[in-house]
Amino acid sequence: MQLDKGYDELPLAGVRVVEFSHMVMGPSTGVILADLGAEVIKVEPIGGDNTRRLLGSGSGYYPMFNRNKRSISIDLKSEEGLEIAKDLVGRADVLIENFRPGALEKLGLGPEAFATSNPGLVYFSAKGFLTGPYQSRAALDEVAQMMGGLAYMTGPPGRPLRAGASVIDVTGGMFGVIGILAALQRRNKTGKGATVRSSLFETTAFLVGQHMAQMAVTGVAPKPMPERSSAWAIYDVFETSTAGEQVFVGVVSDSQWKAFTSTFGLKHLADNPAFETNNDRVRARDSLLPEIRALLLEFSREALLEQLSEAGVAFAPIARPQDLFEDEHMNANGALVDLTLPGVGEIRLPAVPVEMDGKLPTVRLDLRQSGADTACILEELGWRDDQVRDLAARGIVQTSIEDGRTDQVDRQD
Repeated sequence: MQLDKGYDELPLAGVRVVEFSHMVMGPSTGVILADLGAEVIKVEPIGGDNTRRLLGSGSGYYPMFNRNKRSISIDLKSEEGLEIAKDLVGRADVLIENFRPGALEKLGLGPEAFATSNPGLVYFSAKGFLTGPYQSRAALDEVAQMMGGLAYMTGPPGRPLRAGASVIDVTGGMFGVIGILAALQRRNKTGKGATVRSSLFETTAFLVGQHMAQMAVTGVAPKPMPERSSAWAIYDVFETSTAGEQVFVGVVSDSQWKAFTSTFGLKHLADNPAFETNNDRVRARDSLLPEIRALLLEFSREALLEQLSEAGVAFAPIARPQDLFEDEHMNANGALVDLTLPGVGEIRLPAVPVEMDGKLPTVRLDLRQSGADTACILEELGWRDDQVRDLAARGIVQTSIEDGRTDQVDRQD
């Protein structure tokens, strides 16, 4: 592995993770653990994870969720390949998998296979559903958003709309990390491993729980977000005098209302008892908002942002994902990390957004070609050079041109 100075100080240094995954949910779990210092070994099939070859909206999955991982490429359908995988897991602290229900069990890589050989193993499965009537169903991020009410809440009435990112996959992966860390903490006390699961459907339910609670509290079903009854009067997107440029403004407390009206010279509104409290303003929203919209429309985008900053209220220019490449904050604090994508070149992508002692996680190991670390990992498992060459020649494993041992092991295409 390519380790930076100070690697041993990372919180998960010394934790070994073996990852059988594809797409987003499993890899997102792995990349968070990897960024926090765990050694993550990604097990790929011969020819590599198909996620590497996705087009369109899937083309960003592999580069975003697979840094700081080593890659070993194995034919798990072969007896020898399966034994290599079992050996890897037998020496691991954590296993991650997100394939269809029962897929790894059929290969002999289920939790029960390691109950005796590795009783401290934390076995994590990322699935569509937790235990219950739906547990054997296949699922996707979008399926969960539709089933769990998130798509209903996101789109306008009659037009359910998935969120604009893989929010359920990623949040489900985050819950997986929480479960894994909790299981490792328990293991520190008891020595006992655990089987941990997180899911798309139940993750969605957790995210819409606030709307379920709203229904329970008010007795009124929540409306989709485009037609929701906001808790604040000024909490919306506003036009500016700069063509095509909008700004979100949120005034969410009485003190912010005082600052907002003072900064924009709105004494007549500040002195009006009909707008004195937040709830007063919400009830008067239909009469208040048109005046605020007309006022903000007089400002250019930049002038409005300056005034809002002075007022100390919440605000945001409406940005696109690609705008973040040039964002001054993202570029000032290490929130974008440098990577090299095989076949593409240098790219920058967001870091895991967790500061520890004032520092964000960095890249210790660049994005790898499939099988880039096969020979080195096999050597660590005790295989000799001639044995590795034989495995590669027979298609049991695959190495790549990035492998540090390519002078001794030919690439198998």
